[in-house]
Amino acid sequence: MSENQAFNEMMVHTPLCTHKEAQNVLIIGKISDGLKSEASKHSGNIEFGDISILTSKDEKNIDVIIFTEGNLDDMILANIQRVLNDDGLIAFATDSFHKDEEKLKSDLELVGKNFWIAMPYRFGHSTAILASKKYHPTADIILQRSDLLNDLEYYSTEIHHASFVFPASQHKALTGIAKR
Repeated sequence: MSENQAFNEMMVHTPLCTHKEAQNVLIIGKISDGLKSEASKHSGNIEFGDISILTSKDEKNIDVIIFTEGNLDDMILANIQRVLNDDGLIAFATDSFHKDEEKLKSDLELVGKNFWIAMPYRFGHSTAILASKKYHPTADIILQRSDLLNDLEYYSTEIHHASFVFPASQHKALTGIAKR
């Protein structure tokens, strides 16, 4: 299994198995065939594009936004708030605690201003953040979806749960920043 496959599966299935019924999904950034293949395992309208796709949307009808690369900032977050439903969630790649602790904390603080839940998750050699206005990634996982996905190499319900667990020292360092 490649690192890319773990990334593809975790970036797609973690948010889409957390949101109750994601009907409209945007996947923004570098889009591989593997990522498209994983997204195709879910129902709903899934659109792929670059950051400009956010500005082409003009109403709150997006349930999930997945960013595979790039940095979020206040301007992008304002566009997210404009198009994301009131129960929507986002997932985006960030730096690991070991690689750049301050970047991870900064990203958590940025999304924490607008989301009730902002939690980092780790998989392979990657780290991402799931930020949600309603759904908790471990308490609200949709087991009827996560347990029934086929042809997976990395993602499972158990990996989904475990990816949100950090060593005690990192958990402590992120307490008050991550919104659990």
